[in-house]
Amino acid sequence: MAEMKRRLIVGMSGASGAPLAVELLRQLRKSKEVETHLIMTRGAMLTLRQETDMTAEQVKELADVCYENDSIGAGPASGSFQTEGMIIVPCSMKTAAGIVTGYSDNLLLRAADVTLKERRKLVLVARESPLSTVHLRNLYEISQMGGIVMPPMMTYYYRPKADACTCPVVTVAGVHYDTVGPAEIRMIVEALEKELDEVISVLRAV
Repeated sequence: MAEMKRRLIVGMSGASGAPLAVELLRQLRKSKEVETHLIMTRGAMLTLRQETDMTAEQVKELADVCYENDSIGAGPASGSFQTEGMIIVPCSMKTAAGIVTGYSDNLLLRAADVTLKERRKLVLVARESPLSTVHLRNLYEISQMGGIVMPPMMTYYYRPKADACTCPVVTVAGVHYDTVGPAEIRMIVEALEKELDEVISVLRAV
């Protein structure tokens, strides 16, 4: 008798960082142990068009099972639907706020709510910068609830150009200049994609 695969829910919200979700699904697709269950918000589909050359249908093909976000009665909405946990990548601050307040008005938020209440792993790849006090408070509360907040920080082992980070920092300080071109943006995306290895490592430690 074939051994059942471990179910893992992958949520995509409308934050910037769609390439991260695509790469995560590609990596998980290589695993013979994991069955991915994808939930995409409308915002995620819009961001996907802006940040990749893929359609929503092409991304859905990378997952084993897909759900409409308004299908509030689908499997992931119930605690009896056994999963290893859930990764929301990218996770918008709107989504984080919904999780904190228990405002489960769609399947993605309900699945996150169920993941927490069932004491399963919930990993949020939070994409926002700079973070406001409200954002920090919400992420703190999620951590207190048992969620894992894992922003896709740049790693410098791969030696990305530092101006990819310093340009927005200087902009926040009130100085504006353009140093980041398409090549640099691609380097940022590639560096962020490598960060997904750490997310996968966290889940494998279950």
